Amino acid sequence: MPAPSPIRDSGRASRVLLARIPIDVVELAAFGGRAANAAAVAARLGFPLPAHGRMARAPDGIALSVRPDRWLLLTSPAAPGVSVVRWQNACAESAAATDLSSGLAARLLAGPAVREVLARGCRLDLDPSVFGTGQTVTTIIAQVSVTLCALSSGTFLLTPTSTSRHLDEWLAATATPFGLDRIAAQSFLELIGDSTV
Repeated sequence: MPAPSPIRDSGRASRVLLARIPIDVVELAAFGGRAANAAAVAARLGFPLPAHGRMARAPDGIALSVRPDRWLLLTSPAAPGVSVVRWQNACAESAAATDLSSGLAARLLAGPAVREVLARGCRLDLDPSVFGTGQTVTTIIAQVSVTLCALSSGTFLLTPTSTSRHLDEWLAATATPFGLDRIAAQSFLELIGDSTV
């Protein structure tokens, strides 16, 4: 892990807030040529599927598209298997639904220094004019796969649970000079309250 570069004194400390977000994650992968059918089924369930590289808000969750004709459907935690069975039953003719809830960990970073912190381990241009609110992408940060989603309130991150501890440690080490606050786990419903999603 490279050491963070020195931070210029701006006269006041920037703040970075880090929260864990409990979620269920279902990956929906459209069968060949059936993406429109899957989108129609999802729309009937009140869950619009976004275009590639975007996210869309549903009444009870968020859909992310980081690969063509595949979506990550994020909702508040339910009883094990409930979320994926709902999608398997609804989309049996048009898409495969896979439960990734135990395989992905979610974080929310907020505060004025978030993009600068992430830029220290990410090769993407995270300037708001390039990576704006409502966009999503999967990249590598600190040698770990991370899906980033830009919100007006901060940045939502998904990473494999097997590497989430490493990412947490990197985020803490990199954000501490900016003034890091760890806050209690935030509910997913609070996160989707962000009006820009």
